[in-house]
Parts: sequence; C-alpha cells; structure tokens
Amino acid sequence: MTDSVQLLRNDALALFNAGVSAANPGLAVTHHLLADGHTLEILLNDGSTRKKNWSKIELIAFGKAACSMAEAAQKIIPTDLLKTPGIAVTNYENIRPIKHIQVIGADHPYPDESGLKAAKMIAQRAARAQADELLLVLLSGGGSALLPSPAASISLSDKMLTTQLLLESGADIHEINCIRKHLSELKGGGLAKTAYPADVHTLVLSDVPGDDLSVIASGPTVADESTFQNAISILQGKNIWYKVPDSIRTHLQQGAEGNIPETPKRNAPFFQNVQHSLVGSNKISLSAVSRAAQEKGYQINKLKQPLTGEARVQAENLAKKAKILQDKGIEKNTALLAGGETTVTVSGTGKGGRNQEMALAFALAAEKFNLNENWVFLSGGTDGKDGITDAAGGIVDSFSISRMQNAAELLDNNDSYHALEQSHDLLITGSTGTNVADLQILLLQPNT
Repeated sequence: MTDSVQLLRNDALALFNAGVSAANPGLAVTHHLLADGHTLEILLNDGSTRKKNWSKIELIAFGKAACSMAEAAQKIIPTDLLKTPGIAVTNYENIRPIKHIQVIGADHPYPDESGLKAAKMIAQRAARAQADELLLVLLSGGGSALLPSPAASISLSDKMLTTQLLLESGADIHEINCIRKHLSELKGGGLAKTAYPADVHTLVLSDVPGDDLSVIASGPTVADESTFQNAISILQGKNIWYKVPDSIRTHLQQGAEGNIPETPKRNAPFFQNVQHSLVGSNKISLSAVSRAAQEKGYQINKLKQPLTGEARVQAENLAKKAKILQDKGIEKNTALLAGGETTVTVSGTGKGGRNQEMALAFALAAEKFNLNENWVFLSGGTDGKDGITDAAGGIVDSFSISRMQNAAELLDNNDSYHALEQSHDLLITGSTGTNVADLQILLLQPNT
C-alpha cells in the first residue's frame, strides 16, 4: 500500500466518523425539546412549535438510539411531569444504565422474547394514557425488530422466520416493513391507536432513505396506506409465499378478505392528536460528510438519490462512475459520496452484510474497469453493525484484492466478511448508539 492510499484511508475514516457524529441522538432530541416550567415545547420541522401544559407525560423510547434519546429527554422534562419512569428498548450492544429509566435489551435484526415483553409493557403504558396527557415517543432505527407485537394468531418464532426469509430474499426496508405492519398490533399506526385519546408526539431519528415516517420502525404512530394485499404480493414477488409459516399466510389472507381490520388509515380520528418531528436522518449525516470533505480540500460529487437496490450492482455502478471521472481527468482530490440502504439477495452460505458485500464487490469491479491505484472506498452502517457480524462494513483500496484469496468466489458465496478479514479491510467501530442507515465514501486522487 502506498503512502497516498493510506492517507485516503485515513480521510475516509474521518469522513465516516463525521457522518456518525452528525446523527448524535442526544443532541437531536435536545434541539427539539424545551421545557418552560410545566410547559413542554416541541419543535416541528416547519419551524413552528407544539406547546401545551400536559398534566402528565409518558416517555417511551425504542430503537438503537433509545438510550441516548431517552436520557436527553429526561434531562429536559420536569421530573414531576413524568407519569412513570421512562422505558428505553434497545439492542443488547447499546444497553447502558440510565437513572430513572428502565432500559430493556432486545435482539436485532431478528425479534426475541425480551422484545416481545417490552412491547407488551409499552402497549400497557400507552393504553393507560389519558386525554390531557402526552405520550412522547422517541423513535430510532431498529425499532421494528426490537419491539415485536405479533397478532394473536402468530407466534414470535413464526415472525422470526418470516423476517429471516425477507432479509435473505433481497426485500428492501419498505417491503419488509409493509409485511411487519400487517403482522403486528403496534406497527402501522397501532401504537397511536392504543394511546387514544391521549396526545402523541414522536421524535424520529430516521434510518430509512427518503425519511418516509410510515416506514421508519414500521410507523407505529403513523397512518399506513399499504394493505394486506400489498403484503401478500410482496411475499409472492420474492418467491417466499409458500416458505413462510402457515399462520402468516392465513393471517394475511384473512386480512385481504376483510375478516381482519386493515392497519389504521389517515382518516382515523385518533391521528388528529398525533404529530411528528424528524430530528436526524441519513441526508443530514451525508451533508456533514460533504462538509468535512470540503474542509479537507476534496471536490464533492454527491449522488442526488439515496442508494438502494442490490449492493453488488450499486458497487459496480459506483466503480463505473469512478472510471468515467478518472478517464476525464481528475485535477484535484475528489469525493464521490452516497447514502442509503442497499439489499443483498442471499444465495450462498457465507457471512457478511450489505456494506461488506458492497465493499468487496467494489474492489472487484475496480479491477474489472482498470481503475488506477489512487482510490479508497468505504461502505459502512452508521449503527456500527452490518448484518450478523461485528463489523460496520468495509474499507477497501486498490491493493485489497491482492491481499485476498479467491475474492470472486467469496463474493459469490455471500462471504464478504471473510474476504475483508483476509485483507484487513473490515470496518470495525463497535455500536455507535445511533442509526441513520449507511454511508458510502469513494475518494479519488489525480493521476500522478
């Protein structure tokens, strides 16, 4: 590895850290909550505020950033306004004790019994809320898996298997969460319905490209426009309709036939009491990466649309863009930046995640298109976890393939983790306590 490539690697890591820092969940909450005596003021995204003297406030947080968000909110809200100690449900890696907050660990991306118990506790809290009270929901990425509340006819194990099949099918987050909403009692507006007639306000740290509130954590306080038939069509389109458990098929068919009520739609009366504030997102973090790159003297080339679709296809597309830029002639250091959430259709038996697969696929595509040696590519999850691994993603350079054995075969087997482990290119950050999807950073130097 040359000194110039090592410098690019250092810069890529610094830019990624800038993006993660911009998604600081505690600061995001602090910027949107203000208490004046017993009046709580909540900043809305249009610049206005929601202000009221609620008699009591019920504080619940769930998602990978739940601890930081709950702690920040608790410092702002007067203690005697809190109806009960707050609840924070997060993944096991992000658990930490918080005074006066009940912290509950649960599994991700596959739901577990601990998450099921937490969901029941939160449903009970919401159901007890009164008309003059506020249910303050602090929502972050991972909330769908961390708070499972399957319909009565569906077991947790059946929901776990369905989640696994969806993830392995290459379904995107919109498709996965459409299914989840139609198998759950709390998702797709169910939590808002449970809390009625209390007021509800949700502070949202988005991990979904495009920041569709109905998709983030499966929209527990947002009206759902999707249908049971949409859910069936997704499973059929991914060729897993006959692989999911019988209870799943029966429940969805009953819903499509009108025997089970649809998820709450926007004209439901209880949504009149519900408002939301987007407090952090992939777009905000990507802007922070861009600013940090400019400060380092890079010329910025930022993709306009969130990066979605198959990870290895998008990796090849980015390599093509890099080749075009190099062929045109790069006069100064250039940063090609993207953010979003790709997918992986699993056909092999290896270990990895969408960011590791993208990094490995990019390294192979760079050789295919004969990129010169002056590049580094990083793809990482802002939560610090990519798939069922200890890595956040991967960071590769023009020498990475030479440090691997059988790179193409490992990619075909969806075994990006072991390929990147060979080349010492795993991106290991540990849990970050936040989650605003993924960041991709491609750094290019002029030809020398």
